[in-house]
Amino acid sequence: MSATDEIDVAPPADPSAGAVTPPAPQRRIGSVEVLAALLVLLVIFRNPLASLISSPRLQTWTTVFVSVLVQAVPFLVFGVILSAVIAVYVPRSFWARALPRHPALAVPAASLAGVILPGCECGSVPIAGSLIRRGVTPAAALAFLLAAPAINPIVLTATAVAFPGNPEMVVARGVASLIVAIAMGWLWLRLGKAEWIRLPHRPDLDGMSRGNAFWSAARHDVMHAGGFLVLGAAAAATINVVVPERWLTSLASNPVLSVIALAILAVLLSICSEADAFVAASLSQFSLTSRLVFLVVGPMVDLKLISMQTGVFGRRFAARFAPATFVAAVLTGTIVGVVLL
Repeated sequence: MSATDEIDVAPPADPSAGAVTPPAPQRRIGSVEVLAALLVLLVIFRNPLASLISSPRLQTWTTVFVSVLVQAVPFLVFGVILSAVIAVYVPRSFWARALPRHPALAVPAASLAGVILPGCECGSVPIAGSLIRRGVTPAAALAFLLAAPAINPIVLTATAVAFPGNPEMVVARGVASLIVAIAMGWLWLRLGKAEWIRLPHRPDLDGMSRGNAFWSAARHDVMHAGGFLVLGAAAAATINVVVPERWLTSLASNPVLSVIALAILAVLLSICSEADAFVAASLSQFSLTSRLVFLVVGPMVDLKLISMQTGVFGRRFAARFAPATFVAAVLTGTIVGVVLL
């Protein structure tokens, strides 16, 4: 039974009055249902709402906000469902058998597992949280979190389509992203502390039927990850309106500044990893190396992802993990770009 269910308890029945049938449970509409309904209505009435907004800047904000949500929500739902499946149907002993026992070896194994998961960063966050709950070493779960949205087949295929004349971009993106994921996992083994990760309390699933436990776990993850996704999308839309496009054009001519500019742009735009290759391809005034950095940074560090990591793992974790990942992604992307591109 979920926390939003209510049961009216009738007073003890008078034996002389015969048996009294207790009233049926009353189900309330929770915040998850309200959020889902608002998102659906926002997508359905996107054009009428846009026509009501007279300011071009507000129209741009609305378009970007809705676009980020439309790209991310399906993969968030996929990630939440898979997270609930892991929590309810996959025994803890499975992970002990599936991953190497030594944490240093479990990190690259978990990173390579991202190849088989067709999703984006929005789905990888709740999955990583569920893996940690099921006893997977945090270093391996975090390596999976970074690798899955960057090296899965859908993302690499989209990159090949976006850069038809530069097939080496696909190899460079896969290699750089995998290196960053493994390096950050090993860095966590070396410097990470368990108290930095504060997973939000999830209802105790023991004693529930599998169906009720699955629903309870899914509702919990949607409430936490979905709410922060909305905040991240709003922040990304605001940045799109505030940052002048002419600034980017003036930075493209400087090799060093162009790399830094596109790395920061990847964080601010918060584009889903399935679509970011097409945005990178459109930035033709920038070098291939700077655009590779854009593709490596985006799926690992952006506003919506930082917001979701804050909601799932806690502020202390996000404040340390996101900056370190950003630096590692910029350096690795630059080096791989110089070597392969």
